[in-house]
Amino acid sequence: MQTSSENPQQCDFKLGQRVHWTGDPHRIGTVKYIGPVSGYSGTWVGVDWDNRDGKHDGSVNGVRYFNAQFPNSASFARPHNLSSGVSLLQALDMRYRTSSTKEELDEMYVFSASNKKVNVQLVGKDKIEDILGRFEELPGAALSYLGVSSAGDPVEISKTLPNLKELDLTGNLLSEWQDVDAICSGLPALTALNMTTNMMSNSVVGVSHLKNLRLLVINNTTINWSQVEVLKESLQAIEELHLMGNKIREITPTSSKVVQGFDSLRILNLEDNYIADWGEILKLSQLKCLEQIHLNKNNIEHIWYPSTDELSCNPFQSLRCLLIGGNKIEDVASIDTLNLYPALVDIRCSENPATDPKRGGVARFALISRLAKVKVLNGSEITPRERKDSEIRYVRLVMSKPHQNLEEIKRLHPRFIELRAFYGIEDERPSNGPSGPQKMASGLITVTLKCVGPSIAEKIPLTKKLPATTTVGKLKTLCLSFFKLKFFKPLLYLQEEGSPLPTLLDDDMSSLNDAGVCNQSTILIDEEN
Repeated sequence: MQTSSENPQQCDFKLGQRVHWTGDPHRIGTVKYIGPVSGYSGTWVGVDWDNRDGKHDGSVNGVRYFNAQFPNSASFARPHNLSSGVSLLQALDMRYRTSSTKEELDEMYVFSASNKKVNVQLVGKDKIEDILGRFEELPGAALSYLGVSSAGDPVEISKTLPNLKELDLTGNLLSEWQDVDAICSGLPALTALNMTTNMMSNSVVGVSHLKNLRLLVINNTTINWSQVEVLKESLQAIEELHLMGNKIREITPTSSKVVQGFDSLRILNLEDNYIADWGEILKLSQLKCLEQIHLNKNNIEHIWYPSTDELSCNPFQSLRCLLIGGNKIEDVASIDTLNLYPALVDIRCSENPATDPKRGGVARFALISRLAKVKVLNGSEITPRERKDSEIRYVRLVMSKPHQNLEEIKRLHPRFIELRAFYGIEDERPSNGPSGPQKMASGLITVTLKCVGPSIAEKIPLTKKLPATTTVGKLKTLCLSFFKLKFFKPLLYLQEEGSPLPTLLDDDMSSLNDAGVCNQSTILIDEEN
């Protein structure tokens, strides 16, 4: 349906414009229709709301006026109920020169170089007006959800905020990169800018004043990598770039097979996107200063190390931290491959099928053993004691399992031969001959049983020697006897050093050895709800 242009004095909005509900700057949407609505008088504005709190999908009474993103994200509003926003300096006055509520004062923060909220230094309500009234001394400003839609006069911005270094514009109405460029042109000292949840247009032209930025956060802005490549020419000093939630599927370099430039970039955050192919990530592998890549909550299924035919230079020479939690990695070989990236010491790989024991994945001790150089795993530091215990435990676990030949062991457990030699562990599986007391003793492990269930927590922990072949189901029965428990259904958890949460032992047929229980392990006894 054609939009109406009648009565232009009554409606100054345009299609694609970002607006918020008058009096509620958190309710933000995009203008999708301007004109009449059948059965109602006057001009109406059809808005597709970001937070999906509309009434329909763009059609009313069988007439479609526009297509909304979601079934209930659209509604019609009178023009006077919508705001097209304010300039940067108007928002500054609204936030810092008006009477502030406690809630507003709590929102006065900026983002640090680590993308963490840091409160603006305010020293008491009686001094707030005085401190914030001197805008020329303000080092950081938080103008989130104030309806900023334009820069205003860059000269006035420069006079008003000559020393502003950090600016948070989360949740405003900016959509044109020229406005962002104008803001930066008026803030020569600006080094950190947060543009989260400003729906930016696809046209990245006329942007040349971002050269002093060291931190740029453009999460949930619908930006794609092709636009990032255009912005790159202006981001000459960028060290930290956040691109979360932008539905990015591909890394698309403009002039070669791999991304070039970004000579100072240390941290790249691509979390919560749609990347599925590790080959897309390898396109970033020649960024010489890149130390951290955040890839949590993507769709990656497999990780590999490229051949010399794929890349002319060794990949990710400076990469120290890789976050790949919450992906779809099913093969442990992908985890083993991470050993080939020379500088990796900090890895988050939780919530993948291959690394989630609840879904048949390997436990923390096995991950530590497979990853030779890692010092921090899933956010928890690996102590020398934990590494030693984990690797010995891992070797014994591998030795307890039947294998056809040495080649099969090397394929399934690439570090096994190395670790067995390092710790001098001999094969302890029983021979065909008579087994004396020493052979029996070598098959025993010492475990501490600790009750944590609400009705049994007062019971004193017990330390027992058990055969490593004892099944989880048998141990549950033994626990009932050890602690004199009746009418009780136990749940057993393995408590591992360094692991933030204990591991549920849910396979009653699995032996303690196969379940990862080793000498000096602690097993927690809880009760089913």
